[in-house]
Amino acid sequence: MKESFAGYSADAAKAEALARARHAGQKDKAGQPYAGHLERVAARVREPQLKTIAWLHDSMEDTGLSFKELAAEFGPLTAEAVALLTRREGEDYLAYAARVKENEAARAVKIADLIDNSNLARLRRVTLQDAERQRRYNEALRLLLE
Repeated sequence: MKESFAGYSADAAKAEALARARHAGQKDKAGQPYAGHLERVAARVREPQLKTIAWLHDSMEDTGLSFKELAAEFGPLTAEAVALLTRREGEDYLAYAARVKENEAARAVKIADLIDNSNLARLRRVTLQDAERQRRYNEALRLLLE
């Protein structure tokens, strides 16, 4: 077992550094550095492996990090969870959520992700598009919590 402190591990620290580097320059919907979203998601989970997955959960989709690279660096279980958290092109959102639900680690991280993404208070101005996105996130959250 890898050494951990307060829910953190060497892998989680390595994942944080990698995610911050790979997402550097990216902004969230509020115009803030994207790493803030990753940090908030990681803060919502307790286990070291979940923190690792949380830091990496958007890395395949948003930075081009490959499954092979993730598996080599963090192991196949972490890579599998991150791959499940990567939405496939043209995939229906609720079908995606149902697929994520099948893996407990991916499910836990996605719940934390949806909670953060649903927080409209971070936005200066809420649009109808933001409200619709929040509705869709809430629907997925209900499915994941069943």
